[in-house]
Amino acid sequence: MAIQGPIPVTFGQVFPHGCYTVGEVEPVKDFDASTNGRFVQARDKQTGELVWQIPVMDADPALKAAQKTVAVKILSAVQPVPPAPVAGLPFTPVEFDGLTVTPYVNGSGRLAYSIKARQMLAPRTTTTPAKTNSKEAAA
Repeated sequence: MAIQGPIPVTFGQVFPHGCYTVGEVEPVKDFDASTNGRFVQARDKQTGELVWQIPVMDADPALKAAQKTVAVKILSAVQPVPPAPVAGLPFTPVEFDGLTVTPYVNGSGRLAYSIKARQMLAPRTTTTPAKTNSKEAAA
């Protein structure tokens, strides 16, 4: 099979309606290397980089409440910093670059996905030209 390991995807494929941070960036624990009272941070198996995670809320209105919050793991040598909050919004919008998904079967026997990113950043704003009235354009 040609696909081996994490599957590269775009932000728009994973979060077509965008997403928002709903928690803090935290280190991911390496459960095999950590001992009682000694925390060891996980490293990515492919890159060796430290693994961090942040909970985000998917803005897709069609999702059920239980499906809205997911953890995105970020591979980075230093702790990633979320974008600045946006005035008037209860949650901070965020985007991710270098996304991959890894499918797996969870403890309930259901298909789930581990989402990893290389970078967290403020959403890119896209501007669309203002529509003009055809009568105004002809004048």
